[in-house]
Amino acid sequence: MSNESALIESMDIAKLSEMLQNAGYRSTEMEQNGLVQLLSASQGIGFVLRPGNPGQEPGRVVDFTLSCALQIQNGLPADLVTEWNRTKRFSRLTVQGEFLVLAKDVVVAGGVSERYLRANMELWDRLLLDYVLYLRNFNRDNAQAPVSVPSVESEQADSEQTDTNVSTEQQA
Repeated sequence: MSNESALIESMDIAKLSEMLQNAGYRSTEMEQNGLVQLLSASQGIGFVLRPGNPGQEPGRVVDFTLSCALQIQNGLPADLVTEWNRTKRFSRLTVQGEFLVLAKDVVVAGGVSERYLRANMELWDRLLLDYVLYLRNFNRDNAQAPVSVPSVESEQADSEQTDTNVSTEQQA
């Protein structure tokens, strides 16, 4: 990804991994259900990059999803997800089984620049921080404690977890 003027219309897993590494993240390949995905972390919070729709060339995709799944224990306040989705842009929050999932799609179809990809990675980093702060503030503002969130003080690549109710385990 060295030619800034060349538009990127599709990516393979190696280019996706390189994009993560160029943004300062670690990138570890993992296969799940026959599909390769990339594991990484930001601010001590684990996340996954999942390749999306296939491109015209074999092994290439025209989009990908960044997602962070936190395990739910003891339930969630009813309006926590709705309030995030109402007030935040560029991502969505969903409940998938035992997991609270923050996800952001990135589309390269039609052609994008490396700057666009870097900007999306910077935005994702900010969304992860906002996600953790949102969960902490939601608990405080609503005088509830159903969700404990990971520590963001650490910049290490490995996921950390604070107490019980939400942990940074990847969705199986």
